[in-house]
Amino acid sequence: MKIFDSRERLALWLLWITPALWSVNYIVARTAPGVIEPHMLALGRWALAGLILSVIARSELWRERRSTWRAAWQYLVLGALGMLVCGAWVYKGAQTTTAMNISLIYAASPVLIALGAVIWLGERFSWRQGLGVLLALSGVFHVVVKGQWGALAQVQWVAGDGWMVLAIVAWAGFALLQKKWHAPLGATARLAAICMGGVLVLLPFALWEWQLASTPPWSAQAIWLVVLAGLVPGIGAYWAYGFCQKVLGASRVAASLYLGPLYGGLAAWAVLGESLGWHHVMGAALILPGIYLASRKAPETAEP
Repeated sequence: MKIFDSRERLALWLLWITPALWSVNYIVARTAPGVIEPHMLALGRWALAGLILSVIARSELWRERRSTWRAAWQYLVLGALGMLVCGAWVYKGAQTTTAMNISLIYAASPVLIALGAVIWLGERFSWRQGLGVLLALSGVFHVVVKGQWGALAQVQWVAGDGWMVLAIVAWAGFALLQKKWHAPLGATARLAAICMGGVLVLLPFALWEWQLASTPPWSAQAIWLVVLAGLVPGIGAYWAYGFCQKVLGASRVAASLYLGPLYGGLAAWAVLGESLGWHHVMGAALILPGIYLASRKAPETAEP
């Protein structure tokens, strides 16, 4: 019981940290155009992450090699959803769409995951968690529109938004399938296996992109972006998210994604010199208690 309690406490802490790790990917996505092509960036990111994770989990991967091979198709599917669509296609979408549009579309992802977890996985979702989702979603929109709700009418949709819509649908599938497909592997070894699947799926797209690329295939800045994306939003964020989901459940963890736009604004302020405003403060005042409510465990009901 004590071990489980400590794992749950760690998962609850990681709920607040994981979106901050993912916000680094916003910086990478905004820096990548003209430096490295989307599929090549995603391939480099996940090849690096997969190599490091495989070394760390080498004993477990070898011990479970037969069960992993039997479930190889699952890792290919998860790799396609999590590394191709939610990796390369996000970078591709960021070439043409705006930060406001990305945030608006991104805000729909936790709703899809929570609904899918309730309908498909049979997870319970209390009224308190629902209230938390509504509060967090309101905070996200407040941050995105800078406190001016009339700005929603001025949003213009472009081709990059289509890539982002595909990405959030794929992310919901990635999150739900990880929970549905039980695996004997721990969080580190499982992510390593998913990375292997992602690399295999990404490889032909990256090779094709390399032949058509208008930018130099590699440079010092491109390598830096690959390393940064592989270590922080790659290994760090994906491992933490997978661990949290395994301990807490898909619907509770999904609400933490609402922190993404808030943390993204903080990252843009710290790294890119963008300004912070009162809308960030008001958004945080809605998002933070919303995450707290949505991540609480649904109360047990008495047996009839």
